[in-house]
Amino acid sequence: MKTDFEKTKNPFDDKAVATDVVTRGSVIACGEKVQSLLPGKIRGGVAGAASNPLYRDLALGQRERSEEEDEYFSCFEVDKDRILLSPAFRRLARKTQVFAFPNDHQRNRLTHAVEVSQIASKIAKALGLNVYLAEAIALGHDIGHGPGGHAAEQAFSQFIPGYFYHGSFGADVVLAPMNLCLQTLDGIRNHSWSRPLPGTEEALVVSFADRIAYCTHDLEDALQIGLVGKECFPKEILSFIGEDKASQVKTFIKEIIFCFENYSLVGMRREYWEALTEFRKFNFEFIYNSPEVEMTNQMFISLDKALVEFFTEHTEMLPAVTARGTPKYYGAEEDPLRRSINFVATMTDDYALYMGRELLDFKGLQRCFPIQICN
Repeated sequence: MKTDFEKTKNPFDDKAVATDVVTRGSVIACGEKVQSLLPGKIRGGVAGAASNPLYRDLALGQRERSEEEDEYFSCFEVDKDRILLSPAFRRLARKTQVFAFPNDHQRNRLTHAVEVSQIASKIAKALGLNVYLAEAIALGHDIGHGPGGHAAEQAFSQFIPGYFYHGSFGADVVLAPMNLCLQTLDGIRNHSWSRPLPGTEEALVVSFADRIAYCTHDLEDALQIGLVGKECFPKEILSFIGEDKASQVKTFIKEIIFCFENYSLVGMRREYWEALTEFRKFNFEFIYNSPEVEMTNQMFISLDKALVEFFTEHTEMLPAVTARGTPKYYGAEEDPLRRSINFVATMTDDYALYMGRELLDFKGLQRCFPIQICN
């Protein structure tokens, strides 16, 4: 008996008829072209939103503090450069993606951001969207992660539930001094699927690109170190989306392009969405929740909590407030606990471990996975 994945028609056959399209906000039954879920009307032949304030003057962008327009480069090109050339972006190279203390071939938060940007750029270009805006959002989407990645969110939430989320921290604290466009910040703040819908289609593209990137490259990393075997992955999904990472990414990119061209929606038909969802479930069960990954997560939760407690008690060691009243990168919080969380959240894995050893005699773990030499 064939599975739903095996029975699916060729998605690039012009005669294929879509049924349900899954977007970030809804499942929509489609038999013909429909308008975007975003409010408003068609923007330049692309479903957009004239009534959405984030779409007004999209070519120029909107900044909280007005500044002179660059003579040669668009505002979103400027945003992309400001993110790419910032110390905060470079720090992502020393922040955990999934595997702490990665070997030379594994991803970190910086390489993840680059891969998301690459996928988002391809989709945005094919869809006729603003490529620079998509790239800026993609490069900055994880810039607010703390030491240990998502482990930091778990640690900080134990002090103030709901206070720290890496998207809003990145947009509202880390990137605040850069005076980025509101559209860029909105996409970074709301890139996660648990957040409110962002206001531009470029941001919706990044949300899909993020999920495609981490599902495929996290599995590739896990296979490379032997944490999982390819034989464990559901064969019907591999036969549907492709055996290797490049084929899988290409399948999902083409599906998003297909849905936009035919239905003016940033989304996937149900069978593709279910394949990506099963992919993600597999990663959670066998990679993200594995004992090896959980061990390093718990280490970073303990370390991050201990550092926050230390700096809350020793506020004299926190960065001084500038003349403008805002500590660089750490926000203008007066509450010592929030200031401490903000400070620790900007640290790299290495620096947090160094501070833990120097200040708290913290004993961290060593590498949990063997170093492998690959061709």
